[in-house]
Amino acid sequence: PTMAHSQPLLVLENFIGGKFVPCSSYIDSYNPSTGDVYCRVPDSGKEEVEAAVKAAKDAFPVWSSKGPLERSQILNKLADLIEHDLEAFAQAESKDQGKTITFARTVDIPRAVHNLRFFASSILHHVTECTEMPAVGCVHYTSRAPVGVAGLISPWNLPLYLLTWKIAPAIACGNTVVAKPSEMTSVTAWMMCKLLEKAGVPPGVVNVVFGTGAKAGEALVCHPDVPLISFTGSTLTAQRITERSAPHCKRLSLELGGKNPAIIFDDADLSQCIPTTVRSSFANQGEICLCTSRIFVQRGIYSEFLKRFVAEAKKWKTGNPSDPTVDVGALISKEHLEKVRNYVKKAQAEGARVLCGEGVDPLALPPGNQKGYFMLPTVIAEVKDESCCMQEEIFGPVTCVVAFDTEEEVIKRANGVKYGLAATVWSGNVGRVHRVAHRLQSGLVWTNCWLVRDLNLPFGGMKASGIGREGAKDSYEFFTEVKTITIKH
Repeated sequence: PTMAHSQPLLVLENFIGGKFVPCSSYIDSYNPSTGDVYCRVPDSGKEEVEAAVKAAKDAFPVWSSKGPLERSQILNKLADLIEHDLEAFAQAESKDQGKTITFARTVDIPRAVHNLRFFASSILHHVTECTEMPAVGCVHYTSRAPVGVAGLISPWNLPLYLLTWKIAPAIACGNTVVAKPSEMTSVTAWMMCKLLEKAGVPPGVVNVVFGTGAKAGEALVCHPDVPLISFTGSTLTAQRITERSAPHCKRLSLELGGKNPAIIFDDADLSQCIPTTVRSSFANQGEICLCTSRIFVQRGIYSEFLKRFVAEAKKWKTGNPSDPTVDVGALISKEHLEKVRNYVKKAQAEGARVLCGEGVDPLALPPGNQKGYFMLPTVIAEVKDESCCMQEEIFGPVTCVVAFDTEEEVIKRANGVKYGLAATVWSGNVGRVHRVAHRLQSGLVWTNCWLVRDLNLPFGGMKASGIGREGAKDSYEFFTEVKTITIKH
């Protein structure tokens, strides 16, 4: 046997009612950078979800009657405990997901800690409304109450980061939760469960059930005692969730894919624009719903942009994620790598030019990573707008660069996809920046920057990129039920 198999495999367990519970069957989880199985994840279904929902339902009366301050202190304590173990969490996230250790250390785990602290604070500052009608002797006011058991389904690209983005507001508002992380990246969620009791989270407030979307996710979405579902993932899965939850009239928050444009005008500051756009294309292997995958460059600077952009992309180092000098880690799975590679092949077959990366440059990997799921940052030019590479979310280290002439034309082309999550605009002309931002069909528009987030503000997309928004006020509104009370005096 190879070294990898001589170490005992890590076996995860569901966390239900404050206890770890073994499961009757398990799924293999792979280390994307080696291609070896390194962990076994419960293959939960109806039974496990049933037990978790019951535990959450039983914990609800006590948790929901606690004051915001008490819940806030518990969230802060959990944040402190995760921060204390930041390095262990980062190592686990990198090994499980394939992302670089640098990205896990600087982005994923710090953001998970920030999510908890942010909602621990924001919950203390929400106020209800009150109006008076002296003519009829009435006063009206609103009150907000937690909804009940929240079903939270999070994806594999930013595992703890996106799980805490859901758990924090859900429990801050007084709900109890049943969470289902992706079966491909469950380790950091399981590690977090080990800290819940120490943080003071009562048993049953946070339950985590591991398994696939088809089994565990389906059971959670169909459960009559789970009134709301927050989901981050693919548009296809969201359609299924919408259909399955419709008979129960559940409230849904769906954060889905993107086909995000960057629009680069000829007065853009390229010294800022190029490194940022390389990052917005290839960060986390391009596996972020906010990544740029369509770059529209004004014709006057098109060839200069292309030359500099490709040169910069080639500097990004692909290899063992645990090497701190590496910029690009492994993609999540063998199947996903195959899917991303097929997009590049399709582009070539359509006559587009692949300027660097997949199939063009040699990929040299360390001996231990030969079987890993790696791909170089890939830049494609001369792609037609109707090509699947310009219409579908690739979710890998692939970006397409095309030329445009006028502002009017580029707005139309940028809006010409089914998605509408994020966009970036690069220009030194402040009037143009505002005009373009207003006309883009996109939930988020960054100008002369990318991924600068204020968690107070709404996050989410238009069109096939989802339904609903999350953020300080938006998450509060989603995770509470409002009641209008009228008193005649």
